[in-house]
Amino acid sequence: MENRQIKLLFSIGMICMAVFSGSLLLNGCGENTADEVPLGEVNEAPDDAAQQTFPEEPILPETADETAEETESEDSLPIIETRKTVNGKIQSYLTGEWLDEEKATRRPIAVMIPNNAPAMPQYGLSKASIIYEAPVEGRITRLMAVFEDYNELEHIGPIRSSRDYFVYVAMGYEAIYCNWGLARPYVEELLSRDTVQNISAAVEGIHNPSDEAFGRIKRPGYATEFTGYMFIDGLEKAIKRQKYETAYDDAYVPPFTFADDGFRAEYEEEKDAVSIYPGGRTSNKGGYGVYNPYFEYNEKDNLYYRYQDGKKQIDEYDSSQLTVSNVVFQYCHGEVRDKKDYLAFGVHGEGKALVFTNGKVIEGTWERYDGDATPAKFYDKNGEEIIFNQGKTWICNIWDEYEEFVEYR
Repeated sequence: MENRQIKLLFSIGMICMAVFSGSLLLNGCGENTADEVPLGEVNEAPDDAAQQTFPEEPILPETADETAEETESEDSLPIIETRKTVNGKIQSYLTGEWLDEEKATRRPIAVMIPNNAPAMPQYGLSKASIIYEAPVEGRITRLMAVFEDYNELEHIGPIRSSRDYFVYVAMGYEAIYCNWGLARPYVEELLSRDTVQNISAAVEGIHNPSDEAFGRIKRPGYATEFTGYMFIDGLEKAIKRQKYETAYDDAYVPPFTFADDGFRAEYEEEKDAVSIYPGGRTSNKGGYGVYNPYFEYNEKDNLYYRYQDGKKQIDEYDSSQLTVSNVVFQYCHGEVRDKKDYLAFGVHGEGKALVFTNGKVIEGTWERYDGDATPAKFYDKNGEEIIFNQGKTWICNIWDEYEEFVEYR
């Protein structure tokens, strides 16, 4: 990885020796026309209705021979390459962290979750390895949480309806896509394809339903559309009944490259960025301008803490604030499809990207040219793949028309 401006946690002194006149000198060298389908018997209210009213410790290998293969040199950072099982654990494709082999080798699930104030708090998000956030109609955002370690959860949710650009992103992770409802003109045919293995509630427009995976939980004071959840025991039954493949295929492409155990991608020569605002701090229609989410970096634990609507974003599962090791702004071309304000985003091709890690910002690009089954990859200005630090990642789809509102400091 020549020319990469990454400094390792350790420094290597270079000693240059020269002999002159018998003396020894030492010198230091130095990126609908139709409404949404109802949830069960209840019509799904528009997501913008409310606004209009204005980690476990990793288990490391015991010997160097058992670690993942590394690339080591004076100007490169050791990275995780070939995964190897050690003491029943293996490094995750999605986080780089050590995880039970059974969990880390099975295909993840990608679950649609609302992110507007009337739905809060969500349940289970702190267990997601990747959270993908993108604008939807009403000019707010919706989340797609990608889980590989979800067995201890009884349920996840609330669950919401599908948009096609989320499906395409999930396909890149080889994830089983989970949703309750859909924007039919843009998603019905897509979810019916053999290449899209999905666990979907039985609503109009779904041709391969998995109703055993879904149910409602009483939430006094909440609208019905925010009471639908996916239950893990039903999910597992549905996956088995649908006869879905549960293991990654041989052509799988991991979404990130991670620094290896004991090392950090520090990017010391890049700009500091410890407060990150995907939609700025003022009202705007780019998707993030209603609830104004942001991330704050904590240098003590090297994590980014998520805030929204002026307060901590909390997971109801364990009352923890949502945190991640990496944040990505992936700029995408967006369009308004119809009078219902359904949106479209280009998640194939290429675009600008900002990657935030270790309290720094790396300006670069994203590319995705190899079809639906591969993820976007992220590169720096020199065209080198950006190295992520181990842990969870939050990807914000930034509508390029609203790029001016992005802010970090």
